[in-house]
Amino acid sequence: MTSSFIMTDFIAYCGLDCEQCEARLATINNDDRLREKVARQWSELNHVEITPEMINCTGCRMAGAKTPFCESMCPIRLCAKGRGYATCGSCAETDGCKKLAMVTANNIEALNRLKQK
Repeated sequence: MTSSFIMTDFIAYCGLDCEQCEARLATINNDDRLREKVARQWSELNHVEITPEMINCTGCRMAGAKTPFCESMCPIRLCAKGRGYATCGSCAETDGCKKLAMVTANNIEALNRLKQK
């Protein structure tokens, strides 16, 4: 069985699916326990302190709240927005981009989303 995919505004610049992101789920459900879980996981993963209060995001390309990293520090988001792309899939450098590889090297689904138009 083949699944088809339709690009939506919930697909982040890097190809991740924001609809499945626990930070977004915690935000839209106002779930403080999930915020605490995500903060712990992201703190360990990124070797920085991330507090539950930072876990508020409606989606990378959606209007509304963003985590501090996504809002102003994510090199992928900053690059794609700066170039005026809807996603990195519009960029000719997608396959060799070192910034994008921070996500797509470990997430082939994200790369596949970007390549589907």
